[in-house]
Amino acid sequence: MEQGGRATVQPVADRVMLLRLSGNIDARGAGVLGRELGPRLRRADERGLRVVLDMSGVRRLSSTAVGTLAAHVRHRTAGPVLVTGATTQVREALMTTSLPGIRLYPSLEGALATVCAGGPAPQEEVRQEGAEETSAELFGLRAKARTSGIIGIAQGILIARYALSGPAAAFALLRAGSQHHNVPLRVLASAVVTAPPPRTAQEWFPGRRHSPPPFGELEYAGPADPRDRRQMLKAAVYAAVTLTDADAAEIHLTDTVQDEALVLEAHHGLDAPYRDCLALIDGPPAVCARAQAEGRPVTVPDVAAEPDLARHPVGRAALAAGSRALYATPMLTEGGVCSGVICVHRTDPGAWLTAGQEAALDSLARDLAAWRSWYRRTVVQDALEYLHVHGPTGG
Repeated sequence: MEQGGRATVQPVADRVMLLRLSGNIDARGAGVLGRELGPRLRRADERGLRVVLDMSGVRRLSSTAVGTLAAHVRHRTAGPVLVTGATTQVREALMTTSLPGIRLYPSLEGALATVCAGGPAPQEEVRQEGAEETSAELFGLRAKARTSGIIGIAQGILIARYALSGPAAAFALLRAGSQHHNVPLRVLASAVVTAPPPRTAQEWFPGRRHSPPPFGELEYAGPADPRDRRQMLKAAVYAAVTLTDADAAEIHLTDTVQDEALVLEAHHGLDAPYRDCLALIDGPPAVCARAQAEGRPVTVPDVAAEPDLARHPVGRAALAAGSRALYATPMLTEGGVCSGVICVHRTDPGAWLTAGQEAALDSLARDLAAWRSWYRRTVVQDALEYLHVHGPTGG
């Protein structure tokens, strides 16, 4: 496939194989597409998996490539390939040919929802409990889809670096490092992708000095082990609620491997649909993204009164969760870099924070930013050193 066009496969869940295409797929790339697609479709059929084809990264699709796609899916009318994220050009190209083995969906969420639900069912036969179970499974599928690509890239780096036997050995090494240092697997995989290569055969970061945490414990928060990421974030989100007399709160952290997008890491008082919608934010009008972009606190006295926000999925999710007023403050390091955002919610509209509450929340945000910087250069680097020590024998 031309100009960096490629295909990657992600086994998102027990019933789904997510295949991502990217780049410009011209006439020459059509042959590569066929060689990539054919074996994977057969593998999915052998395992009883539904195939979701994410084409959001495809900039152009030639007519020859469409013909290749048609040849591989024409027999799949009973279990069509679900295509998501097609741009206008790609969608038009696909619609010029009869493709009975393809179903177009505007989003990955819609395609995964279809797989979770097992196809449309008469509304009167859907019980509320079943709908809740389907929604929970859908949220889980989407969460795994968001992270599986990063983990896959990290596996590839480890395989190449340490001559491991394959993805299973690389995943086992990642999991061992994650468990040994209590670092979430996604966080460790992201560090593998973004960290510079090891400097020596013996040490990843030679000469590194361990420093104590930047403070005894988070101000205004209960005691928490600074090496335990989950404890620290849980303590911080509860502190945010207490400090501001809020009804709910959330903490997003930036992710370097995803262009500093905001990833939801802790929450209190927010329902599953809201958390799913705000799990990964890459820009406004989300209030947390506005605070990140502006580098200062942002107040929204009434979500319903801001048309751009109220009409957007994140605004609708906030209103559906019962949140009318929002206040977000960025987590700024000493160098002024935003490493995350704390956002608090109230069910009643109107700006409610006093000057003292704003100052206290800002202090909490600064402490949390300092802790995260320490955690990255201490705990996460310890986990990377573990991989470097055990990698050569881990395959």
